[in-house]
Amino acid sequence: MAPPEPTAATPRPQASTLAEKIDALFRVVRRPNHEQFSHEEVAKACREATGESFSATYLWQLRTGRRDNPTKRHLEALAQFFQVPVAYFFDDDRGAAVAKELELLGALRDAGVRSVALRAVNLSPEGVGTISDMIDVIARRERGGGGTLGPGD
Repeated sequence: MAPPEPTAATPRPQASTLAEKIDALFRVVRRPNHEQFSHEEVAKACREATGESFSATYLWQLRTGRRDNPTKRHLEALAQFFQVPVAYFFDDDRGAAVAKELELLGALRDAGVRSVALRAVNLSPEGVGTISDMIDVIARRERGGGGTLGPGD
């Protein structure tokens, strides 16, 4: 059974291992119809990009942590396919920045979140701040932490 999709309400922890980073790419970067890419599709694109052997099984092993020492060319091909900088795999700071962008991309795939974000574009900075505060209060309430808007909020 596939893991549930990340949502704004249930963000995933930041990916730190190579397997977690590759898995995050599969979960978030999708086809235009929102379906995940298959291991075979990605492996084929990587073979074509590198001219080297790159099987769907090998990719699955990398994604699940059963293998963890790919060549630099393989990582470059994966980065190219998923349109992320290759530093995502090597540099912790850059990887963290890309992971945040991926989390946002995953959240924006949710139609409700996307609708709110698109409507917020036309708000003033103060209006965006108010909406942000309201979202924080609702999120705390839904986590069981209480929280209400007071007279000064």
